[in-house]
Amino acid sequence: MPSRAVALTWGVACHSLFLTAILTSMLNMYMGMHLGLVRFPPGAAILWDLGLLLQFPLLHSFLLSAPGSKLLSRLAPLKLGRDLASTTFVIIASVQMLSLYLLWAPLGSVWWSAHGVTRVLITLVYLSTWLFLARSMNDAGMATQTGFLGWSAVFRGRRPVYDPMPTRGLFKYTRQPIYLAFALTTWTVPTWTTDQLILALWFTSYCVFGPYFKEKRYQRRYGEKFESYRKQTPYFLPGFKA
Repeated sequence: MPSRAVALTWGVACHSLFLTAILTSMLNMYMGMHLGLVRFPPGAAILWDLGLLLQFPLLHSFLLSAPGSKLLSRLAPLKLGRDLASTTFVIIASVQMLSLYLLWAPLGSVWWSAHGVTRVLITLVYLSTWLFLARSMNDAGMATQTGFLGWSAVFRGRRPVYDPMPTRGLFKYTRQPIYLAFALTTWTVPTWTTDQLILALWFTSYCVFGPYFKEKRYQRRYGEKFESYRKQTPYFLPGFKA
């Protein structure tokens, strides 16, 4: 069936890009963002990297908005856009991440790089933050987070059924465990450069303030259920309700 062929194509593209984006981001941050394929003079590099930093939160946030959802619903053939929207979203997000980490133009030299036992210990902490991120995604609904939900439902001739509002697992301690985990990955690297500091500051700011708009959508969608959850659970750091 044509719909199954489209679903399978979306699935292969989604998971290939997602896995490549994760591995690329892990490796490049581990090396202090010095593995980018692009090299520019300092002035041009700053402008280029600024564009790469801006494109991710701007497009990412737009696609999560109502107009963005409408656009996602049109990006697949055979009128399958709505059912494949979650998969299409992950495809686009993965391309954005790949663009950021593959095309980053290094700005400066290495400030500090751990060696020996120190590097081993920091590496273990770094890997643990990625495991924290994986656990957070699983608690939020791994099928949705990885794009599996959309294409697999279409492949089986069904409509995707989305997970309810996450409140269990790590979501009992913070309303934003995914954003918290991603912010931590940027600060636990064994190699520090100007590039890594800029990236860490940028994404930490996004991870702290970006979810505010997501919670506005949750308020409209879940109403009193979300309000009750919000009053009981800290926004970002476990134990800090302010």
